[in-house]
Amino acid sequence: MQLKALRYFVMVATTGSFSATAQHFQVPSSSVSRFISKLEQEIGQQLFYRNTRSVRLTEIGEKYFIQIKDVLDTLDFANEEATGKNSNVRGLVRINTAVALGRLHISRIVNKLHDVYPDLSVELILTDIFIDPVQEGVDIAIRIGSLQDSALIARKVCDQTYVLCASPEYLERYGTPETPQDIQKHQCLVYKGVSGSQRWYFRQDELDKPIEIEPQGPLKSNNAEVLVSAALESRGIILFPTWIFEENYFKNNKLVKLLPQWLCTVEPYTVGIHLVSPENRIRSKKVRTVLDFILKEIGNPPYWDNILTF
Repeated sequence: MQLKALRYFVMVATTGSFSATAQHFQVPSSSVSRFISKLEQEIGQQLFYRNTRSVRLTEIGEKYFIQIKDVLDTLDFANEEATGKNSNVRGLVRINTAVALGRLHISRIVNKLHDVYPDLSVELILTDIFIDPVQEGVDIAIRIGSLQDSALIARKVCDQTYVLCASPEYLERYGTPETPQDIQKHQCLVYKGVSGSQRWYFRQDELDKPIEIEPQGPLKSNNAEVLVSAALESRGIILFPTWIFEENYFKNNKLVKLLPQWLCTVEPYTVGIHLVSPENRIRSKKVRTVLDFILKEIGNPPYWDNILTF
């Protein structure tokens, strides 16, 4: 069994494509297909379902992928240590994050990453559904909210700062809320995810018991950007973290911050953002490099909190 065949197998499983794998390794697609077929013959199992439009792992293939990915990660880690810290950072890093955060921020950071480390390849997977990084072969997952899987190694990026806001036109028409209780009299644009509609929480001090509000209004959506667009069109009040907003929304008075003396969240506790990785991935130099790069680019406090500083 050749090491090359195993690397081809992992890349095909990751990309779902023989041609993408061939392009990555700069070999003909026929070579990738031949190595995979020989690998299947050697282990006596079919690893992929193939048709003219897609390639996907069989049940045996999924289990084999997890095991072989771990073996190759361990081998790459050993090679990195043997060649020294000054060797080039290269290889594929798979990153998973929420759709809006990925589109607005992480994609830009990944582009900068490639400028600094041209031998690195990144697969950026955007989904609002929590995935298991181990099962999905993800190196870094950017998680918003509480952490539940103690098997993952986490590095905190920041606590989220939330902004309650509306357009000047909306406030002129309906008035400006002076207390959290006033929110219940207003048109609210509410995020509704897999766990249901968000509730809004308000406190004047971090140690205070929060006031819980169940916002009501004309629009609910599982897409934050849809709700921000509706707020810009004066449809109601929104509550979102600073990273969802463009800088000019507040500088150009397209949106106005409300209840500035109150701390606002969508949970009864502070909601953070973390970078999480399986323990075996964090040992890899390329993964550690990408983790450090993301943290440095975001900063502490995060650069997106500057939207309210003008």
